[in-house]
Amino acid sequence: MNGMFSAKRALSIAKKEFKHILRDPFTLALAVLLPLILVVFFGFIIDFNYRNISIAVMDYDKTPASRRLQRYFSASDYFNVKPLNARQDVVSELNNDRAYSGMIINSGFGKDVAAGRKTRVQLILDGSDNSKTGVVASYASGLQVSALAGFYGPRSAKPPVELQTRYLFNPELNSSWFVVPGLAVIILGLLCTLLTALTVAREWENGSMELLLSTPVHPLEIVAGKLAPYMLLATGGAVFVTLAARLVFFVPFAGNIFVYSAGAVVFICASLAQGLFISIATRQQQLAMQLSIVSGLLPPLLLSGFIFPVESMPVFFQYFTGILPARWFMEISRAEYMRGTDLADLLLPCGMLVFLAVFLVLRSTASFKTDLE
Repeated sequence: MNGMFSAKRALSIAKKEFKHILRDPFTLALAVLLPLILVVFFGFIIDFNYRNISIAVMDYDKTPASRRLQRYFSASDYFNVKPLNARQDVVSELNNDRAYSGMIINSGFGKDVAAGRKTRVQLILDGSDNSKTGVVASYASGLQVSALAGFYGPRSAKPPVELQTRYLFNPELNSSWFVVPGLAVIILGLLCTLLTALTVAREWENGSMELLLSTPVHPLEIVAGKLAPYMLLATGGAVFVTLAARLVFFVPFAGNIFVYSAGAVVFICASLAQGLFISIATRQQQLAMQLSIVSGLLPPLLLSGFIFPVESMPVFFQYFTGILPARWFMEISRAEYMRGTDLADLLLPCGMLVFLAVFLVLRSTASFKTDLE
């Protein structure tokens, strides 16, 4: 075997791989179109804002004031008011999943409002889903402020010290602006891992990989030749995903496109090398697919910061997430889309992403070398 790396031999392997891809329309669709379809599909489905929350209302007062309070809730996009009669019970509605929340307006509510006296309304929430409960409680709190201003005048809703909140980077708290950049990371990472894992494993099963290893070719040339075609395909898929984020979901891009593009290329390289290493280790398509899905979907989905903030995890898992390329590109993607962060503030995620990409490529190369020996 020639110990020197030859770009000509690597290019020959890349050309061979391109021909395999061109003869396989499924691989082309998987690499280019599927990321676009999945991002658009799940981008519309995944929404952290809750709407049409059913609220069962027991009105013992039955005055214009109590009906006005109900209208505040029904007029919002968040609550769907369900009036109850005397024979129904609010807690039973929650127990039987006919409502998620309940409100009890006691008799005398209208008189207290007319007299300007302090009055109480009981709000009951289903606490089985604590994340949803906190969001719903914040919705109700905002409507309470509006109701107080309507009943008692604007001053009643203002405490002695008024705290004014301003949301930066996402003034309308549009969840798609937060979800889509992260969703693109998860989908691209998974598909890149699957591409090389299935393709190379197929060659092991067909016996063509042994023929390639018997030639005077350097392991790094095999890795480079295998990665190059899929780098181009996956980069094309990333371009389509970025266009979908901008043109379909209108996600703003406040950062540097060159920083984001460089991070995307390195992330794609790391994900492809991960799939290549799985393929070398397993040599079976079925097992490679299973390992690729397990390692390429679950850890990035749960530990990359896409759903749960890394800072809120136990200390061990905060360090453990450092071995995931998706965790670092997640930071780059959201920072460049939403905040326009400078490269100087992204040195850590960029450096870790480059390190993981180089490590996975070298590890895949070393695995090929072991087989040759």
